[in-house]
Amino acid sequence: MIDTATVPMVDSTTVADLFTRWDIPWLVTSALALSATIYVRGWMRIRCTRPAQFPVWRLATFLGGMVALFAAVASPLDTLSESLLFMHMAQHFVLMSIAPPLIILAAPVVPMLRGLPRWIVRLLRPVMVARVFRAAGRSLTRPRAAWLAMNAAYIGWHIPRAYEFALASENWHNFEHACFFFTNLMFWWPIIQPWPRRLPQSRWFVIPYLLLADLVNTGVSAFLCFSGRLLYPSYGEIPRPFGLSALNDQIAAGAFMWVCGSTVFLLPAVGVIMHILSSSARSMPEFDRPPMRVAEPARVSRIN
Repeated sequence: MIDTATVPMVDSTTVADLFTRWDIPWLVTSALALSATIYVRGWMRIRCTRPAQFPVWRLATFLGGMVALFAAVASPLDTLSESLLFMHMAQHFVLMSIAPPLIILAAPVVPMLRGLPRWIVRLLRPVMVARVFRAAGRSLTRPRAAWLAMNAAYIGWHIPRAYEFALASENWHNFEHACFFFTNLMFWWPIIQPWPRRLPQSRWFVIPYLLLADLVNTGVSAFLCFSGRLLYPSYGEIPRPFGLSALNDQIAAGAFMWVCGSTVFLLPAVGVIMHILSSSARSMPEFDRPPMRVAEPARVSRIN
């Protein structure tokens, strides 16, 4: 009997399809375009009074986040995701580690409110000022809750039965992607702490926060790479693009998750450490700093 996990059934996908096979979901695309329009409108308004808080780079990061979401749902990352696990994991990476931090860096709350029509803001005001709503927002963005939510979604949806279940249903598949996106908005919020709210914790908490998330990512990625068997049978039951076996595709997907995921977690951790150390050095009182040694002038020996 032929093992379809190692001996591929080749399909007609070409290299050009990696760049040209787009399928635009008009409902999601319209929502992204509307969100971008509202943010741009609000950013232009608030920039008149707070240019220091809202430079051009914030606008660029929000629009970059919208473009990343569009690419995740319309590009070959989506259209080839059911035949290549590597593409599916790349799609998840964009939904989890590219779009959410870009959007949060844009400090979206105030610009989105300023960009809405006033009658909508008046309708939303009773909800936004309610204690329950504000308490829920604070709770969801606390580090412990955010870390647990993101990693529970990440691990849970990559369990083979859950993954296959989502792959068999378009609605559940969309729900899976929504889980990845919104739980990662929660995850990145306490790291970036967007204006105007600031959480009171010391920045040192970010280091274990990111390193433990990287540990979870390493475990999931290693499981895909070294399991030695096909974890998601659906990929072994279809013709394989480029003659790549389902098992080798799984190994490539795990390697991608491992390298790119670790990079996204470790680079911010290093940046935070450098920022904390430099801030500590600047705030050190003069009498606490080690005295500067002044070089003594060289002695010239006298020739008798």
